[in-house]
Amino acid sequence: MGFKTDAIHAGQEPDPTTGAVTIPIYQTSTYVQEALGKHKGFEYARTQNPTRMALEKNMAVLERGVAAYAFASGMAAETAITHLLLKGGDHAICSDNVYGGTFRLFDKIVRHYGVDFSYVSTSNLADLKAAMRPNTRMLFIESPTNPIMAITDIRRASEIAHRTDCRVVVDNTFMSPYFQRPIELGADIVVHSATKYLNGHSDSVGGVVVLKRKDDAERLQFIQNAAGAILSPFDSWLVLRGIKTLPARMDAHNANGMEIAKYLLKKKQVKKVYYPGLPKHPGHGLAKKQMSGFGGMIAFELGSLARAKAFLGRVKLCSLAESLGGVETLISHPATMTHASVPAKERARLGITDGLVRISVGIEDVEDLIGDLENAFRG
Repeated sequence: MGFKTDAIHAGQEPDPTTGAVTIPIYQTSTYVQEALGKHKGFEYARTQNPTRMALEKNMAVLERGVAAYAFASGMAAETAITHLLLKGGDHAICSDNVYGGTFRLFDKIVRHYGVDFSYVSTSNLADLKAAMRPNTRMLFIESPTNPIMAITDIRRASEIAHRTDCRVVVDNTFMSPYFQRPIELGADIVVHSATKYLNGHSDSVGGVVVLKRKDDAERLQFIQNAAGAILSPFDSWLVLRGIKTLPARMDAHNANGMEIAKYLLKKKQVKKVYYPGLPKHPGHGLAKKQMSGFGGMIAFELGSLARAKAFLGRVKLCSLAESLGGVETLISHPATMTHASVPAKERARLGITDGLVRISVGIEDVEDLIGDLENAFRG
């Protein structure tokens, strides 16, 4: 089936009891068993829930994996991956420009269990190759990165990692499976903050992990049940609802994103624009090769904290808020919001300056968005 068909139908057969075309919200904590050892495949809601399972089946199809598991947040999903892949004495490599919460998890929590992390520019394959060790067990990639939008060659990075017993994990939140499918490019595991584009309506928090290998899938299913950070039935239903319109929304985000990026290029107040859809972006050619769209995430440099603060204080239609991927346009200041947990010197090295602004372009009329930005620039 085509992607748009799968987004609507995969894992979502009509309800066998009523014929409902939308999967019900199975808001139950347990299930009656007919006799000892005899049940309908459901015993306890932490272990199995029909609504959550429908989402998991849907995401496995969309990302071309063997199985998927849904968690209470994107960070819960990433935590489960570390339980799956890492133990004391192991080494892991992570893209140096990742979401601040990912860095916080790895550096402030997982590292204290005896796991050594190296943060490298995975866009530079020579640096990646040099960072590999015999005990490297995980390569964690963001592509595009948050917020600088650097692009990693997932296929070639996977080839390098697979020379040893190392799994490749790709955070595909920015692109969604509609624009990029890392498993098809050689990755072993894909992780999403379902809060973002998958849900698309800023009314749910969740995470999803999709796996290529059956042994990894079986182990992660055990971890999901044992650790218990599951996605609730209602949140599962909300994400499923969002995925039905994912293709239409991503096309709209992409179209608006390109228009906003071109607009920002013309503004004298903007020192630099980070958007892979622009031909001058250093990863543009690779992005065209491994992605079918460029998405709606843009970062741009205003030169100072004072200028960024003044600009953000003048926007009206664009909402100053954490998160991204909703139908409404959200605008943020990475240095004090999403990446505040990254040390200041490291932020400066990566280009996450005090003057950097990130915008998650929504699907409003683009003329209205440009008008709002224009008013903010004029002061």
